Formats: sequence, C-alpha cells, structure tokens
Amino acid sequence: MSRAIAITASNRAAAGVYEDRSGPVLVELLRSAGFDFVDGPVVVPDGEPVQTALREAVAAGYDVVVTTGGTGLTPMDLTPEMTRRVIDREIPGIAEAIRAAGAAAGVPAAILSRGIAGLAGRTLIVNLPGSTGGVRDGMAVLSPVLGHAIDQAHGGDHAARPPA
Repeated sequence: MSRAIAITASNRAAAGVYEDRSGPVLVELLRSAGFDFVDGPVVVPDGEPVQTALREAVAAGYDVVVTTGGTGLTPMDLTPEMTRRVIDREIPGIAEAIRAAGAAAGVPAAILSRGIAGLAGRTLIVNLPGSTGGVRDGMAVLSPVLGHAIDQAHGGDHAARPPA
C-alpha cells in the first residue's frame, strides 16, 4: 500500500485569507498517480511550520510528500530551505525536470522556482510551485517515475530493460 500526503505552504491560505486551490489539485493528481492512500492537503504557513509538517509526514511513514507553494523569490518563500533541513539526500534531477517542463509548457517564470526534491529516510519529498498550473506540470513529470522512485527508496533493484 503506497501512501502520499500533500502539504500546502501558504501564509494567506493558512490564515484563511483565501482558499487553497493548488492543494486539492495535488491530492487529486496523487490519487490519479495510483496512490492507495492520499492525505491532505495540510495547509501550513511558510517557514518553520513547513519543516514541522515534513518531519511529521516522514515520522508517519508516508512514501511520498509533495508540497505546493513557498518556492518563489519572496522573502517568505522558505519551503526549499525547510525541506533541506529534513532530507538526507537531494535528488536534483527531479527539480530540474520540473522547472524544464514548466518552461517548455510556455511558462518562462517556471525557471524561478527554487523547489527541491530528496529523500528523508525512505520518504520522497518534492517541492512544487504554488499555482494549480505548476502543480499540474510538476505532477506530469513526477507521475511516471513515482513508483520506481518509491521502490528504489525502499531498497528495490533497478528494473531490467527489455532488449533493444
């Protein structure tokens, strides 16, 4: 049984100023990606509360934690910094592919996202932008590799390629 959780980092959504729009999209896309159980979205203010939510998700044994929000350039966008405090090993190719896909989809600002990805023990953590489009673009990159990534994080062997 694979488990995922969506965490939204947004000061305004956490304060009730507006409704979280990207978190529900992320939950639905995680379900579509084949997760047996998807929790969230858990909405927290950016900064230290993100680190706390990530640590709680890792302790709860989620296979995948995907965040939305807090990856931009404003002084309060601290999700990557909080994620770095939690992960043991970074997986730069995931974040690079997400930025490249966004730019290729015609969103030049996608390259400004500072999101990262990595492993905290056996839990894969990935930061996505806080827009619904950024979540969709990011999940389009992630969905095809999530099963393999989870298998690898749990000690699985590389799948053999069929002969050419």
